[in-house]
Amino acid sequence: MSILTIILNIFLPPVSVALNKGISKDFIINIILTLLGGIPGMIHAFYVTAK
Repeated sequence: MSILTIILNIFLPPVSVALNKGISKDFIINIILTLLGGIPGMIHAFYVTAK
């Protein structure tokens, strides 16, 4: 995991997921989680990018 990925996971979780997985169901899930609260979106982004 690069420094850029970590920074994007913290500040722009949907962008990080989109760069890693493309526009897929993970991206849509991450947008919903980010809108519900910032922390769930960050956790999901770290999970998706580490997987």
